[in-house]
Amino acid sequence: MLNFEFQNPVHVLFGKGEIAKLSHLLKNKKKVMITFGGGSIKKNGVYQQVVNALEGISFVEFGGIEPNPRYETLMEAVALAKKEGVDFLLAVGGGSVIDGTKFIAQAICYEGSDPFDVYRKRLPITKAIELGSVLTLSATGSEMNMFTVVTKGKDKLGYGHPLLYPKFSIIDPTVMFSLPKKQVANGIVDAFVHVTEQYLTYPVNTPLQDRIAEGILLTLLEEGPKVMSNLEDYDARANMVWCCTMALNGIIGVGVVHDWATHGIGHELTALQGIDHGRTLAVVLPSLLRVQKDKKKEKLLQFANRVFGINESDENKAIELGIKAMEEFFHSLEVPTTLGDYGLDRSFIEEVKENLRSRQFGALGEHQDIDLEKVGLILEGAL
Repeated sequence: MLNFEFQNPVHVLFGKGEIAKLSHLLKNKKKVMITFGGGSIKKNGVYQQVVNALEGISFVEFGGIEPNPRYETLMEAVALAKKEGVDFLLAVGGGSVIDGTKFIAQAICYEGSDPFDVYRKRLPITKAIELGSVLTLSATGSEMNMFTVVTKGKDKLGYGHPLLYPKFSIIDPTVMFSLPKKQVANGIVDAFVHVTEQYLTYPVNTPLQDRIAEGILLTLLEEGPKVMSNLEDYDARANMVWCCTMALNGIIGVGVVHDWATHGIGHELTALQGIDHGRTLAVVLPSLLRVQKDKKKEKLLQFANRVFGINESDENKAIELGIKAMEEFFHSLEVPTTLGDYGLDRSFIEEVKENLRSRQFGALGEHQDIDLEKVGLILEGAL
């Protein structure tokens, strides 16, 4: 096991009716800014629950944060927060809203000319406004981690810092009942791939982390289809939602080797083509595993056996059967797994490589060996 430091300070309030506790959580705040997306929270009753819980607490609101939050929109929120003297941010939404709110939290305090430089240049931050979240869509795990992804132009970049952990996150599975099946499926895939980015690398003697990771994957395999067949199955939804949070709250990532190349390449598909984040991962991951199978061999065999129950003496065949079983799971959620499903051909591969080249791209993966040539091979395999 590798050396590690671990701390997760997020106070999680999980279950039905927990939104009402906002009044206690925010009772000492002078002015809160509620951030949200396209307005669905006003249609499904979540907004009213939040407002009712904030009775007696001064607040302003900022709506319109996009899926894959954009810099320009977030800077409008920063200007409003500064004007209103906001001292706490409350993100009411899914991962994009929470990610965007984390950007707002650091940008309010940023003293340079462009807060996106923090992402582009990996600058350390020293201050950020406190934030909390009311989760309305489970996928990214942003409600219980310090990471955020924001888009500016053709750049979709991630950043993480302990100052960006939410102070609290309220997770009520019932507020997600009205989500379209497509968004639910995207969330299941996103969580599944979050686990594989930390699990499908190479062994460093971490049996506990491995089994927790496998437990999350197995639970997603069991509960995901139940949720898709009945969007209001509370028990299945609660189990799925908690998997999404556990997949990226840090616990399975301690002491192990990380990959994150699937996300790195997937971000390009979103930035350049607007493909939903979770769906980009379903396109990239199977091909990436095939290209990298020799270096991931031991963990891929373990994955095939422990997660999908594959018992095959031919190692190459076992690995391929495991990858195909994963693809079949994605297909069962009606999530495509090829670039061709999105009408993309080889010309798009060059566009991705050029966009990476323009940012002086280095290399990805746990071995830092996925260079532009390998990115091309991975995308070729995803056609």
